[in-house]
Amino acid sequence: MAETKFDPVTFHDELAAHGLIVPVGVQGAFGRGAVFEDVLESFNGLLGRMAAADGAERYTFPPVIDRTILERVDYMDSFPNLVGCVHSFFGKDRQARELSETIHKGEKWDHMLAGTAVSLNPAACYPVYPSLAKGKLPEGGRLITMTNWVYRHEPSIEPTRMQSFRVREGVRAGRPAEVLAWRDQWLERGLELLTSLGLPARSDVASDPFFGRAGKMLQDGQKAQRLKFEILVPVISESDPTAVCSFNYHQEHFGEVFGIRDADGAVAHTACLGFGLERVVMAMFKTHGFDPQSWPKAVRDRLWP
Repeated sequence: MAETKFDPVTFHDELAAHGLIVPVGVQGAFGRGAVFEDVLESFNGLLGRMAAADGAERYTFPPVIDRTILERVDYMDSFPNLVGCVHSFFGKDRQARELSETIHKGEKWDHMLAGTAVSLNPAACYPVYPSLAKGKLPEGGRLITMTNWVYRHEPSIEPTRMQSFRVREGVRAGRPAEVLAWRDQWLERGLELLTSLGLPARSDVASDPFFGRAGKMLQDGQKAQRLKFEILVPVISESDPTAVCSFNYHQEHFGEVFGIRDADGAVAHTACLGFGLERVVMAMFKTHGFDPQSWPKAVRDRLWP
């Protein structure tokens, strides 16, 4: 049976025609309409209630992080192509006039700026780990949830591949057994949740998009150890479905980097999960149509109880 192929450009244009997204002239960056946001907030609220039932602490972080975090976690070794460092103007009045003249001449002006102490946040969980390095974790570890804006330099006409997007994140830190059990429990929960919303979702072992020649070896090792799982839904392609959420076990990596200790004083293990909120919403529009009022009652009742 032939695969049903979806056209990413057509899907992008359909989302825009229904006022769900608002193109702004840059690939991978667009506004969100009121209906899109209503679905997103309802789904995120559902996740928030589930996290609250687990006793998760709730935090909010800005879309920028201390640039040195990228250095400490070796992000520039693994994903230099995705980074977005913040640059600003540090000159005096004369340099400011030169900058203005350069811009009005239509010439390049990037070289007249310099790096700041912050970077756009490339992973929703990154701000959490430095905050955990304050003595030993309590008995049972810690569980934190947040909704963060994330930036990755991946300009594309494909609407699910955004440069700036939101992730509902959960981070678990503690002993290895309790951290891994939490990751596996939420993998099951996530799959059950998405299928209850009528999405043709499935889970699979996965890997991060490590950069360069060494990346393939890192990807193979990550898969072999089953450190990362994703839940996939056909949005752009049935044979290559879109990852709408991921579940990651870091072992002791972040515990070692940031000096996080479990209740026993050993290096803490960590895990994180992230639901790509815009991707989940797009998956629902692709599956159920562009008008939420016409979606199946069971789906509407779950989102808007």
